[in-house]
Amino acid sequence: MPGLIGKKVGMTSVFGADGKNITCTVIEAGPCVVTQVRTEEKDGYAAVQLAYDEKKEKHTSGGLSGHFKKANTTPKRKVVEFKNDFLKEFQLGDTVTVADVFGHDTLEWVDVVGISKGKGFQGVVKRHGFSGVGGQTHGQHNRLRAPGSMGASSWPSRVFKGKRLAGRMGGDQVKIQNLRVLKIIPENNLLIVKGSVPGAKGSYVIVEE
Repeated sequence: MPGLIGKKVGMTSVFGADGKNITCTVIEAGPCVVTQVRTEEKDGYAAVQLAYDEKKEKHTSGGLSGHFKKANTTPKRKVVEFKNDFLKEFQLGDTVTVADVFGHDTLEWVDVVGISKGKGFQGVVKRHGFSGVGGQTHGQHNRLRAPGSMGASSWPSRVFKGKRLAGRMGGDQVKIQNLRVLKIIPENNLLIVKGSVPGAKGSYVIVEE
């Protein structure tokens, strides 16, 4: 599962070979720095730890500062581990670009992990797609977006646990699978994928092959 850390730049559209306008998302994937290489002998599993995005030294703890100095790099904001099955071997302190991971000819699809936009406290219509009570009869003039009946009467005389109700919506980790790669711009570390990815502009995303 090779991958990269990146940022969601925003959405745009491109024209395909058939002339159709395709909605797509631009992701700045890397460059990332290898801050640790885990091995089967020492750690029990093989993985590559990548770090992305600059961070001020004064905002970094002492332990993390020493961790980044071992890799001969500056402090970073985002650190993620990937399984060590990259096409080429990386050493501590190496810089990994979008061309190193996604630049091969067989790449067609990627998975993108991000944190969805927070929506705050929302009702059942927006949060779960309820249709509401509906109608204007039986005194329901102001109950259009209410959940309606939620359980039986004399038994169990309560609402079962797990019922879909109003509550905080968004702010969850979401993984969108099988997004088609439309274009790679290695000189700018940009990856253009078809469709949308979770998160707001400028939010961190993890792109996996």
